[in-house]
Amino acid sequence: MEKIPTTAEGYERLVAELKTLKTVERPAVIRAIAEAREHGDLSENAEYAAARERQSFIEGRVLELEDKISRAEIIDLSKLSNDKVTFGTTVTLADEDTDEETTYTLVGAEESDVSAGRLSIQAPLARAIIGKSVGESIEVTTPRGSKSYEVVKIEVR
Repeated sequence: MEKIPTTAEGYERLVAELKTLKTVERPAVIRAIAEAREHGDLSENAEYAAARERQSFIEGRVLELEDKISRAEIIDLSKLSNDKVTFGTTVTLADEDTDEETTYTLVGAEESDVSAGRLSIQAPLARAIIGKSVGESIEVTTPRGSKSYEVVKIEVR
């Protein structure tokens, strides 16, 4: 069984979403299905079809979250070093063409949000910088083409 690295914050978000789905969303959709059934012919009942579709989504997401939570490996960020780029570190990169700096925190896929500076460790850029030190250059092929970056700073937050 492959472990899924995650931060403690990311793990808590998964657990909170699962709890909401089980205690709020699931009972609400069950009530909506029961209500829609009372309206008669199910074959022409759009409310019933929508509620069943929502139920299917919820049950699928519950299974997905339970799987991810069972395989989660919470990485203790306090034990990380800022010598090399690893999961959980915050790295500042300088575009070697424009000198524009960008800062990312490397997180698990479920936690990623590039607009918030959280980059999935599965992203091509993250895979290219893992194990690098300050001052090292990397070249990565992205959907926008090939780019070169220099690691400017590594922090553990």
